[in-house]
Amino acid sequence: MNFDYTDEQNMLRDSIAKWAAGQYDFDKRRAALADEGAWKKNWSAFAELGLLAAALPEEFGGLGGGALDVSVIAEEFGKALVVEPFVPTVVIAAGALNYSGSAAQKQEHLNAIAVGERVVAFAQAEPKSRWSLLDVSTTAKKDGAGYVLNGHKAVVIGAPQGDHLLVTARTAGSQREAKGVSLFLAPKIAKGISTRDYPTMDGSRASEVYFENVALGAEHLIGPADAALPLLERLVDEANAAHAHEAVGCMRMMTSLTQEYARTRKQFGRAIADFQVLQHRLVDMFMATEEGVSMALLATLKLDASEAERAKAVAAAKVAIGRAARFVGQAAVQIHGGMGVTDEMRVGHYFKRTTMLDSTFGNVDHHLRRYTALSTKAA
Repeated sequence: MNFDYTDEQNMLRDSIAKWAAGQYDFDKRRAALADEGAWKKNWSAFAELGLLAAALPEEFGGLGGGALDVSVIAEEFGKALVVEPFVPTVVIAAGALNYSGSAAQKQEHLNAIAVGERVVAFAQAEPKSRWSLLDVSTTAKKDGAGYVLNGHKAVVIGAPQGDHLLVTARTAGSQREAKGVSLFLAPKIAKGISTRDYPTMDGSRASEVYFENVALGAEHLIGPADAALPLLERLVDEANAAHAHEAVGCMRMMTSLTQEYARTRKQFGRAIADFQVLQHRLVDMFMATEEGVSMALLATLKLDASEAERAKAVAAAKVAIGRAARFVGQAAVQIHGGMGVTDEMRVGHYFKRTTMLDSTFGNVDHHLRRYTALSTKAA
């Protein structure tokens, strides 16, 4: 089996790396994080580079790529510590529209996403849902031909930048019942939607989103009512696969930066890279990263497999990469000494990012239980 990327995908990788080196280096990134409006310039650059259109269908303004194109983008974004809401918009929202949207919805929103005119945040998590996709207390009650939304969504990444929200809401059944979950694409300016915005520890921005008697027409419902759970599971698996590649990009950089630091930092008259115990640790970091590369690629290649096979591959990747990223991050910080966690050192920022990625859509423990349950069911 050939695991090489195509020439087009390698060109895509090179174009992102070149852009990041010139427009998103560490100092420029830090300056942009202090400016709440700076992300718009970067988002426009993503559109110009074709990153927002890469995985979208050609008939709706996309370039007709797929999950492997997303993996290339995600890994390079990980290397550059990009914090703009690429995954919520392009992987989750565009995926929902592509799989279950009507022709009119695709025409309206996918074209807008491809050219950078639509930014969507995924409003799924709730204060007590603990990564469960079916634990939904936000309600959408039928009102004539439309619906009325009420509820609270927590830690909605990208909501401060977004103009639309992809919202999970319960249209039938009890709070933790699989049947009865529906998906809505709501404009953030709709009457009754309010937000409380804040930065997260890795430099992203998120919101607490509140819905109070928000009236939505039937055209805002994505897919059939009461039956969104299988779609949500697929979307979150695809998001986790993209995050796996992003974590790999972070691990590559932590390993590279630590190797460089060890070659230049001297102790007892010698570079600390000359000490065998640190050489062993650097090799362990490299091996953990390469294992993460393999697991991330496996998860991506299994996204079109059966539901159970896809879920197992993604859960395994989350466990393996979560553990590897923690080891690589801790080792990088330890070798850098106390400076590793200061704001001036890049390794600490990569460690924060991988920590956030680990806790997004389920951490190591959550996915270990998920993998075990899937394996037991298959047996």
